[in-house]
This record gives sequence, structure tokens and C-alpha cells, in this order.
Amino acid sequence: MIADPEGFGLDNLPYGVYSVGSAAPRVGVRLGDAVVDVAAVLDDDVFAAPSLNPFLAQGPARWAEVRARLTDLLAGHVPASARHPVGSVALHLPFEVADYVDFYASEHHATNLGRLFRPDSEPLMPNWKHLPVGYHGRAGTVVVSGTEIVRPCGQRRAPADDAPTYGPSARLDIEAEFGFVVGAGSRLGERIGVDAFADHVFGAVLVNDWSARDLQAWEYVPLGPHLGKSFATSVSPWVVPLAALHDARVPLPAQDPEPLPYLRGREPWGLDVEMVVEWNGEEVSRPPYREMYWSPAQMLAHLTVNGASARTGDLFASGTVSGPQRHQRGAFIELTWGGREPVTVAGEERTFLLDGDEVTISATAPGAGGGRISFGAVTGTVRPAR
Repeated sequence: MIADPEGFGLDNLPYGVYSVGSAAPRVGVRLGDAVVDVAAVLDDDVFAAPSLNPFLAQGPARWAEVRARLTDLLAGHVPASARHPVGSVALHLPFEVADYVDFYASEHHATNLGRLFRPDSEPLMPNWKHLPVGYHGRAGTVVVSGTEIVRPCGQRRAPADDAPTYGPSARLDIEAEFGFVVGAGSRLGERIGVDAFADHVFGAVLVNDWSARDLQAWEYVPLGPHLGKSFATSVSPWVVPLAALHDARVPLPAQDPEPLPYLRGREPWGLDVEMVVEWNGEEVSRPPYREMYWSPAQMLAHLTVNGASARTGDLFASGTVSGPQRHQRGAFIELTWGGREPVTVAGEERTFLLDGDEVTISATAPGAGGGRISFGAVTGTVRPAR
């Protein structure tokens, strides 16, 4: 197995969509510091498309066949005409997002927010350890890394106010998350069991679920997140295949009470993914995905247990990834404890995001042969409200 110091060796081979100059976007794989044109090396027009969706729809047997062929071919000589320096290409949204669901799968994050939002009550709601809580997001505002984020406006009511006011969010936040891309869908009325996860999910991306905490606080009772979340969700440009994550599997944390039968699998697993959050170029957090209470397979099983169909291009995300320590918190509302405990960023005390701020989330996981694979990064810069 060829190792790569950047985490983009043959044990990874993540897929993306790229373009060179004015040429139409097409599918590539990342190998080291280059993007390799898949249609050219495989002589297959399905990869000349401007999204991964046609390939994703072909299903797991085809995914495995293509990965095996690419691994063999790229271990040898790659024609210069099919290889582009990664710095010379534009990267696009890698798949057409059909539906978007965001979960709330970290016990540490849910407990912290419960203590912040409901200080006089139990931090976890009674249902939290019985099912993966989630909400249905807005697929049309999922954007690729590098897309600027316009500060959202909406209603908010400060604790001292008698009535709501309208204006730009003053408590703009991030959520460092891990997302999963559905390739092969399911029919309406059918369920996807936890042990059928790999038959449907193609791979994983990094997610930043931008959050306007003041808008969210005013609107979320009784129906949950809406405008405080729907203005933008950023994803990384590279989709790491599920097949590349075999060596990253770890046991889930203990689940007590035992989940209902439809959420139990033969061998429940999580993923040992180490995330890094940078605020204006300075590292402020290292959220560990291995701490997540609910597994990716449990999330998908719950998403479809009522018969809801899954479609090619569906994206479902984990919710904020947080660990037990302060430096492992994946949202700034946690990191600054609701703004009461500022952090120092580039010599300045900060709580929530200011216009001009840039946030980058990156991640790596164990790969084959003791190395590590990279997910790349998802970056966004905040621009003033319009």
C-alpha cells in the first residue's frame, strides 16, 4: 500500500468534482497533491458528469469494482494529461444534495447545550438515549468549502427584551460535524436496517452546520431548528469512500438503556476520526468523533424506520462532535459557555463569530498499514448581513 504524508494515498482515494479553467466540471480522485481525472483513466463517461450522483446510483458492487481498478491503475504510471495539481483546479460541490438531515448524536454536546438552555432541568430530554434525535434541514443551502457565508438576519429576543426584534444575528456559531452521503437509495415504505448501512452509504464528508444561536433560541420551541440553521451548511469537497474507513472503526460507547431492536446491529461500530477546528488560522478545538453516542448506521436506520425513502445524494450529518474536555467542544457556544467564557484568538478575546472571521475544520482517521487518511478541510468566511 502506497502511503502519503498528506493523507491522500492509495488507501484513501476520495472522490470530488473539479474543473480546469472554463472546462465543464467532472469527477476526479485525490492522490497526493494531484487530482486524477477518473473518466480519462477508466475510459468511462459516467465520471465525465458534473456530480458524483450517476456513479453513486450504481450501487456498492460498482463502487468496489471502480475502487479496485483505480487502486491498481494509480499504483503505476498516471498519464500527465489525466493529472492536475490540486492548486490549479476549482473544486465544486461533489454531489447533488437530494435531502439533508442533521442529527444530535453527541451526548457531550447535548448535555452541554441542555445545561446552557435549561439550567434548572435535566440536561438530556427523556427521549435522547432512546433514539437519534434529528431535524430535517434545507438541501438547497448546502454549499462547498470556500463558499462565503453571509450573516443571516431574523427575529431574536434577548433575555432583557419584552418583545422580539429583527436584524443580523449577533451570536453566529459553527458546528463541527461529520456527514454521510447516500449512494443507493430505498423505496418509500421500506426500512434500512443497521446492518445494511454499507449497502446504501457511499462515503463521508466534513460538515460545518453554521448556526445563528440567537435566532435559534427564539424559534426552536416547539418545533425545533429552522431559520437559525437553514441559511448555510458547508461540506468538504472530497467524499472519502466508506471502504477507506475500515481501519478507523471502533466500538461504540456503552449505550444504556439498550436501544430498541431496530437500532441494534451485529457489530455496532463508531469511527476514530480526529477533527481540528481553526478560528482565523488558530487551533481552538479538537473534537473526537469516536465519542459519539449514536452510530452512523443507527442514524440511517432511524431516519428510515417510518418508511421514509432514502435517495441518491441524501446527506445526513452527526450533529456537533464534542468530547468530555473543553478543548474537545465542537461549537463555540460550548467552547465559550454561552459567551460567558471567551477564548483568545490571535490575541483577541472572542465569543461568537465576527464579520471577516474564517473557520476551517479538518480531520484525519487511521488508514491501512498504520498511516492516516485525510478528509481535507471545510472552510468558510463570514461576510456582513445584506
